[in-house]
Amino acid sequence: MTSSIDFEQLLRGMGDAVVVSNAQGAIVVWNDAATRLFGFSEEEALGQPLDLIIPDRLRGRHNEGYAKTVATGVTRYGTSLLKVPALHKDGRQLSIAFTVALLTGPQEEVQGVAAIIRDDTARFNEDRAMRRRIAELEQAAARSAA
Repeated sequence: MTSSIDFEQLLRGMGDAVVVSNAQGAIVVWNDAATRLFGFSEEEALGQPLDLIIPDRLRGRHNEGYAKTVATGVTRYGTSLLKVPALHKDGRQLSIAFTVALLTGPQEEVQGVAAIIRDDTARFNEDRAMRRRIAELEQAAARSAA
């Protein structure tokens, strides 16, 4: 089946960020939505390691998992929605939700990883505020019952 889809147009038009990295973890695709989400232009992001958007405290674990995924061709996150912290160019911490797909070559070797990412910061903050309020109400109820 021959496709007449203009993939460049698709990437530009996506509302969600699309970030693709090669087997070494260097960013090779970065769409306009990724720029809006993370603050880095395409020129700033291309060729950079994914560490560009990963908080320091999570880089070691991420890099180990990434290397294992590339070596084995197996990821436990293929169909799961992941929710993790990320970094904006200005240093702000974001909460992102994303899915990943392994990109393989002719011998099924992993050549890269594609991620479709959306900003989940507002929902994360709302959930945290709700959990905090519930804890306060539970404490107040416990004091009243005592």
